[in-house]
Amino acid sequence: MLTLWTALFCCLTGLAVCYQRQSVSNNNHNNAEAKPTHAPPSHFPHGHKWNEPYFDLTMPRNITSLVGKSAYLGCRVKHLGNKTVAWIRHRDLHILTVGTYTYTTDQRFQTSYHRDIDEWTLQIKWAQQRDAGVYECQISTQPVRSYSVNLNIVVPTATILGGPDLYVDKGSTINLTCIIKFSPEPPTHIFWYHQDKVLSEETSGGRLKFKTIKSEETKSILLIYDADLLHSGKYSCYPSNTEIASIRVHVLQGERPEAMQTNAAPAAVALACWSCHFGQATQAVRVISTMVAALVLLEACSSLLLQGGGGGGGCSGGGAAAGVGPTQAREMLEKPRTSSPCDPKVPSTTSAERVNNGSRNAR
Repeated sequence: MLTLWTALFCCLTGLAVCYQRQSVSNNNHNNAEAKPTHAPPSHFPHGHKWNEPYFDLTMPRNITSLVGKSAYLGCRVKHLGNKTVAWIRHRDLHILTVGTYTYTTDQRFQTSYHRDIDEWTLQIKWAQQRDAGVYECQISTQPVRSYSVNLNIVVPTATILGGPDLYVDKGSTINLTCIIKFSPEPPTHIFWYHQDKVLSEETSGGRLKFKTIKSEETKSILLIYDADLLHSGKYSCYPSNTEIASIRVHVLQGERPEAMQTNAAPAAVALACWSCHFGQATQAVRVISTMVAALVLLEACSSLLLQGGGGGGGCSGGGAAAGVGPTQAREMLEKPRTSSPCDPKVPSTTSAERVNNGSRNAR
């Protein structure tokens, strides 16, 4: 009896072990079938399946290019498959390129594909200011997926500090600084001109020195030692990537800049303007203005006397004598001699002679 029970227990134990092993084997097999053979990358965009096209979001979204140069806009697409990539201009939704084929009639636009990095690069040759704006890289999925890139076109400018006119003393050092702004890259060269002649250190006898500082804004400095009157004139800074900038230098020999820009006004006019500007004239201004007025009146009287001496109407004696009759002429000759009311220095005999001549003419 004991032997029978022992055999039954061994059978049941063996069946339980076999069932457990079979369950573990089935679970391992199911897990192996459920797990994919290739895991998707961890940086896929949310909502995208691992085997669909997606953009590399590390590509720059803002591009700055120099006017007249080529602009390059990049777009990287992973797992493109049988889809296509197109570049669209956002402002008018104009299709520029599809794949590497150019759709627009403007042949400045061209797309190239770099297979090793899956990048589609849109090139805009001889970029102009009107090319600035947003461009979209699109994948022909349903719905369409796009990646926007903003293009900035900058025009470099050159400016000379201290312009448009600079005044320096003779014998001092002329310091001209030309600043180049809004340039993505420094100019390859910068020329300086005096009038229309290119300046050079080799031909200056050591009086010229050039210095260039390259940073976010390129600076070109021109130093002219021991300035002479011959150094006056127009100076121009001409970088390779901007328009020319100019300044006019005046080398002074003791005179003030105001004397070169304005003409000297009369003293009375200057004082009057000064008093008008400050609202109230001082006592000194009043006195000087009175003296100037007296001098003007004296000069006017002298002019009238000179005109009257030549037969004019400055003094009334000569003109009145012409209309005096014979009787009145004799009475005037018999009167005592008196000085002329117009000119005290002229004796009365001169008036008598004029009256006598007038009476003769009347007869």
